[in-house]
Amino acid sequence: MKELLKERQVTVEGMMVFAQLGNGLRTMDFECCEDVELESFVAQCKVQRLRDGNMYVTELPRRVRNKAIFRDDNSSFSLGQDGRYYFYFSMPQEQIRKLPEQLVRQASAIAQKVLRELICN
Repeated sequence: MKELLKERQVTVEGMMVFAQLGNGLRTMDFECCEDVELESFVAQCKVQRLRDGNMYVTELPRRVRNKAIFRDDNSSFSLGQDGRYYFYFSMPQEQIRKLPEQLVRQASAIAQKVLRELICN
């Protein structure tokens, strides 16, 4: 009989396989031996495996993305959760010759927009 588990903590029995891939990365697979039904999820986690085989997995908080105040072709300007302003610029490596001109143009355009906002408010 499958049971829908909505508890805050659930204990299940199963088997854990620890392995290391050819590229050096480690994998850990758990196979449950019980007939349960849980909500599936995908998350970024911190994993700690101890020498005695015990393992602890803790879900990390989701990253809070800054909402852009102004955008340009390759750049954005935003206010972070920490109260700091951020200017982000990215450009493909193949366009390195255009980078200096585009960086100056876009940073200047965003600076002008910020200035207008300061004057209007």
